Amino acid sequence: MQNLKVEFENVDGQTLSGILDLPATTVQAYALFAHCFTCSKNLKAATNISRALNGAGIAVLRFDFTGLGQSEGEFADTTFSSNISDLLAAVAFLDTHYAAPAILLGHSLGGTAVLQAAASIPAAVAVATIGSPAEPTHVARLFAGARDELERSGFATVSLGGRPFTLGQQFLDDLGAHDLPKTIGALRKALLIMHAPLDDIVEVDNAGTLFAAAKHPKSFVSLDKADHLLSRSEDSLYVGRVLAAWASRYLPEPDNAVELAVNGGEVVARTLTDSFRTDFRVGRHHLVADEPASVGGGDLGPSPYDLLAAALATCTSMTLKMYASLKKLRLRSTTVRVSHDKVHAEDCSDCESTTGKIDEFRRELSFDGELTEKEIARLLEIADRCPVHKTLHGEIKVRTTLS
Repeated sequence: MQNLKVEFENVDGQTLSGILDLPATTVQAYALFAHCFTCSKNLKAATNISRALNGAGIAVLRFDFTGLGQSEGEFADTTFSSNISDLLAAVAFLDTHYAAPAILLGHSLGGTAVLQAAASIPAAVAVATIGSPAEPTHVARLFAGARDELERSGFATVSLGGRPFTLGQQFLDDLGAHDLPKTIGALRKALLIMHAPLDDIVEVDNAGTLFAAAKHPKSFVSLDKADHLLSRSEDSLYVGRVLAAWASRYLPEPDNAVELAVNGGEVVARTLTDSFRTDFRVGRHHLVADEPASVGGGDLGPSPYDLLAAALATCTSMTLKMYASLKKLRLRSTTVRVSHDKVHAEDCSDCESTTGKIDEFRRELSFDGELTEKEIARLLEIADRCPVHKTLHGEIKVRTTLS
């Protein structure tokens, strides 16, 4: 997947930092991810969930709420309402530059915020929560020991996950201003609730309350032995895969008009005008090519010259495999490394051209097996008989027509 660093402003003009994870294939839909309370967009679970969704063609925006991670602002000045406002700012960014999110996903209190914000996001058709409280006030218990300080000074510092955070009285006051069950009852969007029965931060009873308040279509998935932060990769990747499969029911079918029709023996490629990204099909195989970021591409796939080098490398390796099998050589595997560069003709002692630049492919072979020096020498000769090698050295005609 490709990770793009993005920035956008909240309603107060502060810059929020995000990462847009893009799939290697055509984007089928965009999702917005809201991280857990005091976490950041770089939480391991968020990264893994995005990776799994990317595998299903879903792009994911994850960002730091105000005052957290790399986003501007003071966390002490934030509230549950400001978190909702940040989510809507992220939606506006996606809608302006890409497409409004069809999927909303929130972890812990981020899920509660997503549920509250969903009604204001008409493009969203599927909403999912992971280990989320049924009421925003659930987090108020974290400050039970700091109430005297809050009443005295209006602010209190508490330790959350081993880190100190300062919050104001307005944060607690705002939590009680939201009627989440009423909001969920009027949601009118598909809802998936995921929760671990052994979650010791947000008890699983919260999932039951959310499920009871929701109208159909609604679903519940037990996360078995996962912990609240989904610290095991297998748990967060599972969440992403389940979410992708569930959401696919509510997403529009891919536009078959953009499918590339391939006749026998053809390779078909298509590039849209907004990027270098090129989808191409070889038989039944759908692949993506791109240019590196250094020349304005998105680095979503190999460049055309990378593909040419890959053709030489794979053809060489297959040719040597066929020869070794035919001669019953004790060769277990062959590794071929190919690099491409353009060099000045005057620096090439064995080239016919004397001016300009020439294309130079450097090919390095390594063998794993019990081979004699004579067998190794012969394999080096056979490498030059690879069909792609011979094509590159032979006369080539490219004939172009307009269809």
